Amino acid sequence: MCGITGWVSFHQDARTQAPVIEAMTAALTPRGPDAGGVWLGEHAAIGHRRLAVIDIEGGAQPMTDRPDAPATVLTYSGEIYNHHELRAQLRGLGHEFRTRSDTEVVSRAYAEWGEAVADHLDGMFAFAVWDERQRRLLLVRDRLGVKPLFWAAVDGGLAFGSEPKALFAHPEIRPRVDADGLREAYSLLFNTGPTVWSGVREVEPGGLLLLNRHGIRERRYWQLEAGAHPDDRDATVARVHDLVSTAARAQLEADVPLCSLMSGGIDSTVLTALLADELRLREGPDARIRSYAVDYSDQAESFTGDVLRTGHDTPYATEAGAFIGTDHSTVVLDPRALLDPEHREAVVVARDSPIGVGDMDTSLYLLFGEIRKHSTVAVSGEAADEVFGGYPWFHDPKALAAPTFPWLLVTGDEAAMPLNPELGLRIGEFREDTYRGALAAVPHIDGESETEHRQREIQHLSLTRWLRQLLHRKDRLSMAQGLEVRVPYCDHRLVEYAFTSPWALKSFDGREKSLLRAAGTGLAPESVLHRPKNHYPATHHPDYNRGLQDMARDALADDRVRSLADETRIKPCLDTAPDQLRWGHRLRLERVVDLALWLDHYQPDLAL
Repeated sequence: MCGITGWVSFHQDARTQAPVIEAMTAALTPRGPDAGGVWLGEHAAIGHRRLAVIDIEGGAQPMTDRPDAPATVLTYSGEIYNHHELRAQLRGLGHEFRTRSDTEVVSRAYAEWGEAVADHLDGMFAFAVWDERQRRLLLVRDRLGVKPLFWAAVDGGLAFGSEPKALFAHPEIRPRVDADGLREAYSLLFNTGPTVWSGVREVEPGGLLLLNRHGIRERRYWQLEAGAHPDDRDATVARVHDLVSTAARAQLEADVPLCSLMSGGIDSTVLTALLADELRLREGPDARIRSYAVDYSDQAESFTGDVLRTGHDTPYATEAGAFIGTDHSTVVLDPRALLDPEHREAVVVARDSPIGVGDMDTSLYLLFGEIRKHSTVAVSGEAADEVFGGYPWFHDPKALAAPTFPWLLVTGDEAAMPLNPELGLRIGEFREDTYRGALAAVPHIDGESETEHRQREIQHLSLTRWLRQLLHRKDRLSMAQGLEVRVPYCDHRLVEYAFTSPWALKSFDGREKSLLRAAGTGLAPESVLHRPKNHYPATHHPDYNRGLQDMARDALADDRVRSLADETRIKPCLDTAPDQLRWGHRLRLERVVDLALWLDHYQPDLAL
């Protein structure tokens, strides 16, 4: 895992701009604390920060195809899980290798297949190739969008980076926010392409971008497609087990310590069990994988359920660790520590955005910091809910019938910071237009029922929108601590197979995630297999709520915050007794605090 950045301009000589590319690269140091490097050519400047995971000695970047007069220069972030197979294939085609790294496999694969390189890669990745012969830049992002990749226009070309902060180190790119950016940020629709920052765009998941003297061309090389499902229930369960097992095995490879994030839910527990079994096969029966969960010091006594949480995770995680035989630890956080302004600002800077989930972001950031003391790679169960139908909105008739994004019925405007009506953003109309466009992208199957197609729409929205913000959160907060997080449930073959499975199979036992539960039989305790869906934990401590209200009052003393936020709708959240503050209203306050921190750190130009 790493940070990548650079720019291409056909109007200037990049060789005279070393301080610029060095500043852009330095902005990504947390993503790559182990090493850094830059490459300068006539029209291109390429930078890289490295978190060394595979081939510690041989994977330095930017990587050129040959030491002198290179034809290609690569800066790459991620992991290619089929790099051994590709290496053998490329050797058979006449390619020679200097290193064991998957980075060199990507470089040689580009030399062989050009822009079709992405079709051959299995993994999570974002990379840029500058081709000196053809004078062109290729940007590529993995199929599900696990790894981020942003770009913005500059004179005569474009600049790119793993995070917007790298772009802002370029003298032609200012942090600027307009009405469109505020709509993107606060509508909670999770579009990919436009961002909160004016002029800064994302490469689409499963997409690539080509730049040459004639301009920019973008295309998708992968997207979800619908088709006939070939298997009955037993065969489908067996196939799901095989696909999850294969993904887990492939993602166990690392030359550094690796662990698992195990909350005590079915997703992470099944995954941890498969990883533990594979590790014992490789290293012997006494091998134990480390596993981690997070908790708050007050949870055992003061846990109360809310719209997203039905129970306390820690007992289930402890039971799962004993059942599987992991070296399990629970990182216990003091809820009051989540109010630390230094931690809060670090989270906002990591995300480059005012939109987060408050204490849940801060606690995840602190959890990753603790894990990083022992491990460099963590494996996570993210995406299983989207792949197997785990969210309440898959099963709620009201959500299925509603003409809007289903998560808005769960969180709703109650959880969105209300914006100043004088801004005239017309969020409601924006949501309606975006929803129509999102539904138009959902593939159809001839002859399928209206009910079946609606379930396909809900899953498509969840995989192409809701999941993106979860992956964004996990990437940015983990990489801010120099920790790589892998997500086996995002294996595109598993996603494709599950997407074609009819809803009757996904819910054959009348519950959520039927296929995963059946495939995981014997891998987890029965209590975990049959446990209801539980979201990432939040603190319930009144002292946290009281401190949050104080921070929100301070934030609203800022003229810039008041110009953007609807103070009249936020004030009732400030006046509520701390122990009576509802989850959604608390999240409003979290976003007011984050907005103030974001404005203070980035000092953006507001063009409203």
